[in-house]
Amino acid sequence: MSDAALPLEDLFDEANGHLAVGEIEEAVVIYRQCVERDPNFFDGWHALGMALLKTEQIKEAIGAGLMATTLKPNDLLAWTSLSQMYVRNGQIAEAEDAKGKARILSLGGRVVFSA
Repeated sequence: MSDAALPLEDLFDEANGHLAVGEIEEAVVIYRQCVERDPNFFDGWHALGMALLKTEQIKEAIGAGLMATTLKPNDLLAWTSLSQMYVRNGQIAEAEDAKGKARILSLGGRVVFSA
């Protein structure tokens, strides 16, 4: 079965398998396919950002991290990851802001309140 015929979750699992065995570049390619197929796929954006961070593609990692926090603004892990990405890029003010949002969430608060 080609990647195009795989259900999204199976494609995501394939990418995770590559990541698990250290094939990060291969994982990045497949995570990109996941978010191209479904631009609202939070797990795909988050995983893509972290994989890009591991491959030193920091600016693109930040873009993926921002997509993840946009899709799930009250996700603790997304903000923590974005903070790490900003630190690696030397954007300390942005990293502190993201870390602050993660801290609010860790204490049971909300970053964005739904209507």
